[in-house]
Amino acid sequence: MRSAPYTQIVYILRITMIHRLPEDTQTLYAEALALLLAMESERSWSHLRGSFSTKRIKGADYVYFQYSDPGGTKRQFSLGRHTPEIERAILRRESKAAEVEPDREALQRLAGLLRAAGIVPLPHGPYRVLRGLVDAGVFQIGGVLVGSHAFHAVGSQLGVAWPDAAWRTQDVDIATHVKLAVEATTADVPHTLESLEMGFIPVPQLDARHPSSSFRVRGKTLRVDLLTPDTDEDRAPIPVPRLKAAAAPIKYLSLVMKEAQPTLVTDGTDAALVVVPAPARLALHKLLVSQSRSTMQQVKSGKDLHQAALLIEVLGADRPQDLEHAALAFAESGPTVMARVVRGLAAAERRWPDAEAGAELVRRALGR
Repeated sequence: MRSAPYTQIVYILRITMIHRLPEDTQTLYAEALALLLAMESERSWSHLRGSFSTKRIKGADYVYFQYSDPGGTKRQFSLGRHTPEIERAILRRESKAAEVEPDREALQRLAGLLRAAGIVPLPHGPYRVLRGLVDAGVFQIGGVLVGSHAFHAVGSQLGVAWPDAAWRTQDVDIATHVKLAVEATTADVPHTLESLEMGFIPVPQLDARHPSSSFRVRGKTLRVDLLTPDTDEDRAPIPVPRLKAAAAPIKYLSLVMKEAQPTLVTDGTDAALVVVPAPARLALHKLLVSQSRSTMQQVKSGKDLHQAALLIEVLGADRPQDLEHAALAFAESGPTVMARVVRGLAAAERRWPDAEAGAELVRRALGR
């Protein structure tokens, strides 16, 4: 039997060092992601859990489909008058739903296996929020998960588990563009959060004339922030009609949103498909942001640097070309961006020397 000091040493290593996931765990992760991508590609109304009912209105039968939204609220929509064609559609839908159920069960099994194999699950609150946003279609219409939960998800994608202290947070940050090249359908973010029945309320702005871009849970630290790229750091929140909400304008945010990619998040019992930044862009953006924050945000700057250093350490060893590609892309944004990235590199190296090799790759790519 192992002694208590041994257990304490293992725990200390877990919260202070990068843990490489075994190959079997990475294979399980790839299997779960492939299943989620396949399920997403086939997403249709057949994936909604619900049932059909018939109502007689003015002497005619009308067919309705009733289902529960992410928060458990009952919804229904009409398919129209009952006809032989509608009847055949119902039969096809029920057949499709039966085909989907084994996929759901397989996904839940894989989520449990991932947790047992070393993938650290998201806390219940943030995962439930992300699950609701996924079901509402936020990531299908241009939403990108950023912040510490994106950093956590990217770690699993890279085959590592980060130190707990580097990413644990109750903040959920979602970035989106105000306008898309092709206008998408809508996803009602305020309603989705309300329907979760977790106690979300809008966070009021200092100027009551401006719309809220943040939502928090009463009495808890759980919070959702909506963000959008902009060139001005002092602008008021900007309405995003397709989300039926407003987003806070953030300078340089577009740099981390380009080349975003799908990945999975899990709470250990289920998994969901979200969109996150490319790991190398996330690393450089963390460096940039760390040097752009005010002195009042020094704690956040330190966390930015820690996450950047960890990403650069892993990418420098495993995917150096990704760091070089991202550095060249950031360099196109001009000397101010390059100078802040280089300052961030120096600060990160001083505190986390293991990032030195990857940092040197970035410097060379930037011509510094």
